[in-house]
Order: sequence, then C-alpha cells, then structure tokens
Amino acid sequence: MAKICFILLCHKNPAQVVEQVDMLTRAGDFVAVHFDANGSAADFRILQDGLGDNPNVVFAKRVKCGWGEWSLVQGTLNAVSAGYESFPEATHFYMLSGDCMPIKPVSHMHRFLRENDKDFIEHNDFFESDWIKVGLKEERLVYRHWFNERARKPLFYASVQVQRALKLERPLPEGLQIMIGSQWWCLRRDTIGKLLALLKKRPDIVRFFKTTWIPDETFFQTLVLNLVPRGEVVSRTLTFLSFSDYGLPTVFYGDHLDFLLSQDYLFARKISPEADDLKARLAEEFTSDNEVQTGPDGRRLISYLNNRGRSGHRFGERFWERGSRIGRQNTLQVVLCKKWHVGKRFAEAFAQANGVKSLGYVFDESGTGLPDLGGLEHSRPKRNRHRRAFLKLLYEQLDTDALTICMDPSNLETLADFAGDRCHLRVLDVGCTFDDDYLVGHAQRIGLSDGQTQTEVNNALIAALHNNIRADHEALQEMGLPALFFVHEKHDTDSNAVALAAFLKIPQHRAENIARDLSFE
Repeated sequence: MAKICFILLCHKNPAQVVEQVDMLTRAGDFVAVHFDANGSAADFRILQDGLGDNPNVVFAKRVKCGWGEWSLVQGTLNAVSAGYESFPEATHFYMLSGDCMPIKPVSHMHRFLRENDKDFIEHNDFFESDWIKVGLKEERLVYRHWFNERARKPLFYASVQVQRALKLERPLPEGLQIMIGSQWWCLRRDTIGKLLALLKKRPDIVRFFKTTWIPDETFFQTLVLNLVPRGEVVSRTLTFLSFSDYGLPTVFYGDHLDFLLSQDYLFARKISPEADDLKARLAEEFTSDNEVQTGPDGRRLISYLNNRGRSGHRFGERFWERGSRIGRQNTLQVVLCKKWHVGKRFAEAFAQANGVKSLGYVFDESGTGLPDLGGLEHSRPKRNRHRRAFLKLLYEQLDTDALTICMDPSNLETLADFAGDRCHLRVLDVGCTFDDDYLVGHAQRIGLSDGQTQTEVNNALIAALHNNIRADHEALQEMGLPALFFVHEKHDTDSNAVALAAFLKIPQHRAENIARDLSFE
C-alpha cells in the first residue's frame, strides 16, 4: 500500500497551512514541513500550535530561503531527511508548496502510485535541451554564484563577467550528467535513501551545487537520473502548473474547479489564497470516492486563453478585440524626456495650455493615476503588449479625442508603433543635461548599481549611459516622424518657444510664457 510523506515548503499564511496539513494527513499520510526562516516567529508559532499534536507531522530545521539560491534545496533536504527518519512507513515523498491543492481523491493517488512503481521528476539534459529559454545557461554551472541575482543584481553579473574574463570555469562533479527540470517531484522511498546516502559519501556534490544558480532545477533532477535506471524514472511532474505569456505562474480561482478536476495530475499550483470556495471544494474531492475523469490538456487550453485575455471570465471579450488602432480622429501628444519628473512637469503645463489631459509615463510606470479599466490600470506589461488598443480604450473611457503621455526616450519601439497608426501624432523631445551624480542615481534606480559599486565601475556605467542617451536621440531623428519637435535646456527661450508653439498648436506669445516658466531641473 502506498503511503505518502508530503514535503511541504511554505513561508506565509500559517492558518491556511494548518488547514492544508490537516487535510493531507486525514487519510493516514504524513507531512514534513519546512517553514522559511524569513517568516516571522509568530507565524511559526501558529503552525506549531496548530500541528504540534498531529503525530503525522514533523517540522524540519528552518533555513532562510532566497529565490534561485542553494537555501531552497537545503530547506527541501532538511524536510526530506526529517520525513525519511520520522516516518519509516512512507513509501513516496511528494514535493508541495503552500499554494498547492489536490485535484484528485487521495484513494486515487494511493492507487496510482502503487500501480506505477516509478519516480516522477521532470528531467532534460542540461546542455543539450532547450529547457532554459532566456538568461544564463552554462554560466549557471561553470561559474560560482555568491550573490542573489534579484537582491544584488549588479554584483551578480559583475561576478559572472569577472569569472568569464579570467576564464575561471570549474569542472562538473565527477561522474554526473547534469539534468534540469521542474522542482515539483514525487520520489520513491528507496530513491530518497540512495540520494541521502550518496550525499554522505560525496560532499563534493553539495559543495558544487551550493554555488550554482537556481539549483532547485538541477540538484534532485541530476542525482535521481544518476542513481536510478532510466526505465524507472518518468520525466513529468504530477503537479499541474502552467505559466502565462508574461512568464508568470497561472493562478487558479473559483471558476477553475471543473477545469482543474479534469487534469491528468494529482495536485495543482498556484491556488489563489483568496479562493476559499475552490479550496473547500478541492478538499471535499480529496476525501471523496468520486470516479476520476480527465479532459483536454490544461496547458494547451491555458495557452489558448492567454492569447485572448481573461478578466474574471474564461471567455470574456478582450479590450484589444474591440479595435487595435488609436484612430484617425484622435490626437496623441508624446513628451519624450529621460528625466521623468521634468517630463511630467512639462506635460502638466501643456495640459493647462491647451486643455489636453496628461497621463504621465503610462508605458514606463505602474502607478500612473489611470481610471478604472477593469484591472488593466494595474498591469503595465499588458499595456505594453497591446499599446494601441490600450490607448483607444483610454480615449473612450475619458471621453476625449486628445491625450498627452510621457515616454522614456529609450522606448522608441512603442513610439514607432504609434507612428504606424492613423492617429494625429506629435512628439516633443525634451533635452536635458546630465551630470555624473544624476547618472549614478539613475543607474541605482534602474538596478545597474547598488550604491556600493567601485569608482571605476561607476565610471564605466556613466560612460555607457551617456552613449545610450546619445544613441536614443540619434535613433529618434532617424525615425522620420512628420511632427517631431525639440526643446533643450541649453536652447534660448525664443528657440524653445517656437518648438512649443508648433507642438501644442498655440500662438507664439503663449508658447513664450510656457518656455520662460518651465524648468529642466
């Protein structure tokens, strides 16, 4: 008979985790809990108080986990070791997160694992497959990584560059073929025993993976495929998960119930923490004797829906289906300025001068004071994906035929998109001077510097930013826009006024008043 020890990694929502663990242990299975040491002591006490009397639960030694770091593997190993030692009756070890819920009855899970005497872990050859779509590939392994890419990005990439320049590639652990795949696996007890025994004999393996990048996608995948005959390992995860066209995990809500139950998997992630009805129905399904039925492949269906949008309704009409052009009846005034506070100041002054509403950097900033657009106002990636249709929606929502927006001069792809529309487009390039202190601050704001970068590195960054600004200006001039105007901090008031009058289509004397009052600082 199959009995499962669930390896549960969690870091928040302790009350919900208690409910989740109570459900998982109801049929006699076990849970080894690792609660991220970054979580609060109060939250951990809630877990201990809620689960301390459950004999089928063990708490693993806590470590502070960081995305992409060895700490995630160490936390998993701590939970695996605790479950392996505490529950000798466990035949299988199944990785879960606090966002996971079962989508099949537990009786079906036990029967499935008993009838399929195999390990389930996605695995692809690290060097030969195209599993990694973007970013670092070989560099994950052959260089050592001491800094977190998300928390200390400049140091992370500087470290890679230094090692590459000095040719500090390191050898792979002897005898191991490196594999890569999803971190959500289900392994047999015998496999776990072999893996733990190997780590005791081969400390070099842990040393190697401790300084690889995103080792949770390679560590278990590599060891299992080097310990178990290939015929006993199935390259798939038993947990249903998918990603949106923006590379984010798909989150499931109440109206996904039938869809999830039809999937040929045992669990699903990520279930929304607020989807109480969905979680309650899935918990009922877990303890039921319902007959299992499967339907169309969920990942293909989600990909289909992602291409059409979804805002609370699975097949609701998308805003970009109502027209993908701004429209020849609409006027779009674009203020290009690298100093965003200056660009906003100019746009607000223009709004007062010709009554055209200003919306700020709607394609560069998340919070821009947009009207209610059914959730779109909170999603900058979606605005950039459907730029023209988004602007058309704004014209309709604001009941206007003229708008002013600001844009960073580096965003010329978006500007070119607007230039291909039939709207009345006018563009004003606001030129500012940039001292070194401003560019150092700019580098910090966009994540190129952490404020502690060495002087010579800062000098290189400053030179690169100057070159980028100059290149953006030259590329703008080469676009051949029919209504492109320039003002600059170093130009006199009369020259700037001429450009403003043409851009705003206002009399010269009014443009002179604006030019005198505006500041480029």
